[in-house]
Amino acid sequence: MSNYSNNIEPRNAEASYTPSAEDLRIFIRVATLGSFTRAAEQLQLPRATVSTSILRLEKRLGTRLLQRTTRRVGLTGDGQAFLERCTSVLDGLDELGSFFRRPDGPLEGRLRVGMPLGMAAGPLMARLPEFLAHHPALRVEISSSDRRADMIVEGLDCVIRAGAVVDESLACRPLGLLRLGNFASAGYLHVHGRPDRPEDLAHHWLVDYRPNPSDGPVPFEYQDAGTGRVIRVPMRSRVTVDNSAAYDAACRAGLGLIQVPLATAARAPGLVGVLPDCPPPPMPVNLLFPHHRHPPRRVRVFADWAAGVLNL
Repeated sequence: MSNYSNNIEPRNAEASYTPSAEDLRIFIRVATLGSFTRAAEQLQLPRATVSTSILRLEKRLGTRLLQRTTRRVGLTGDGQAFLERCTSVLDGLDELGSFFRRPDGPLEGRLRVGMPLGMAAGPLMARLPEFLAHHPALRVEISSSDRRADMIVEGLDCVIRAGAVVDESLACRPLGLLRLGNFASAGYLHVHGRPDRPEDLAHHWLVDYRPNPSDGPVPFEYQDAGTGRVIRVPMRSRVTVDNSAAYDAACRAGLGLIQVPLATAARAPGLVGVLPDCPPPPMPVNLLFPHHRHPPRRVRVFADWAAGVLNL
C-alpha cells in the first residue's frame, strides 16, 4: 500500500479532511453490495442519503471511489485501496468507542445475526427476551437461512453455523457439538419396513438435503461404535430440499429417512427413531465473524449467551 497516500490525496483534496464513521460504513456497504439501492435497503436509509454520502466522500477526498454504470457499481483503483483501509479504521473506532465503557455494562446499538432456520425457530428465539432484558438498548436483527450467508454482502455481525467451517476468512468461536439421530415417519416405515442394519439401507430412500446450490448429494452417515470411524452409505433419493423445514416435511410425507438433531426431533412429534446403534457423527456448531483482532463486545457477549442456551 505504498502508493495509498498519493492515490487518495490528489491536488484538489480538501486539506486535513477526516471522513465520518457513518460515511465510511455507507461506502463499505455500497462497495460490497455493488448497489446504491441495496445498500440503502440494508442500512434502512433513503437512497438519496447514501448517494449524497458517497459524493461527499469523493469530493472531499478529491478522487472517484466508485465507477457507476447502468448495470452495476464497481470500485476504482483508489476505491479498492480506500476500502481496505476503511475496514481497519472502523474496527479501531469500534474498539475506541467501547474503551471507557464498563466491561459488564449493557450493550447498545444493533447486532445482526445469521443462523439456520432450525435454531431461529428453537431455543435461541425462545430465550431471546431474557438476553434483551439484560441489554435493553440493544436491537437484534436475525437473518435465518440454511444457506451459507455472505456476511459482508448481507451486513451481518456474526453467524451461527452447523457443520464444518469452510470459509477461512472468518474467525471461529466453537459453541459445541450437536448430537444427531436417524428418523423416519410412521407412514414410511409402514410401507417400506424398518431398517435394522446398515445393510438394509440399500432398500430404502433418503431425503436429499442441499442448502447450498454447490453442494453435492449427502450420503447417510453413521459413526461405527467400535472404531469411531465415520462410514458413508450412498442412498437413493426421490426429492431434494434446501432448508430444514422442507427436510422435516419431506420426512413426514413418507419420502425417506432424515438425519436431524435430537433436540429438533424431540420438538417434532411424529418422527420415529431408526438405527439407534448407528448414530450420525456429532455436528460442530460455531459462531463465525469477520476477522477482528478484537471482535465487537456485542458479538462476544452474544456468543457467550448463545453457547449457554444451546448447552451443547
